[in-house]
Amino acid sequence: MVLLEFSMSPLGQGESVSPYVARVVDIIDKSGLDYQLHAMGTVIEGEIDEVLSVLKSCFEELSSDCDRISCTAKLDYRAGASGRLQSKITSVEEKLGRSLRT
Repeated sequence: MVLLEFSMSPLGQGESVSPYVARVVDIIDKSGLDYQLHAMGTVIEGEIDEVLSVLKSCFEELSSDCDRISCTAKLDYRAGASGRLQSKITSVEEKLGRSLRT
């Protein structure tokens, strides 16, 4: 399984791009993959082909009416591991001995 953290938004569409981001998040949500949305992007968990397919679908959605798109993406692979969206946070909280705002 991999974690894919990415942020995708159009350039040249004005100061607020939340309507475009919402379209991307809708695709992520409908994918059925586990994900966490945060203020600067989204992390999704799945098999490599699944997460890259979601990334491509998001790009295709925005490219339908955006001439320029910015995307940053980061992959984290760990053999045999799943449920890492939460387990990575839990591991840090255990070391600190307290819950964190996530």
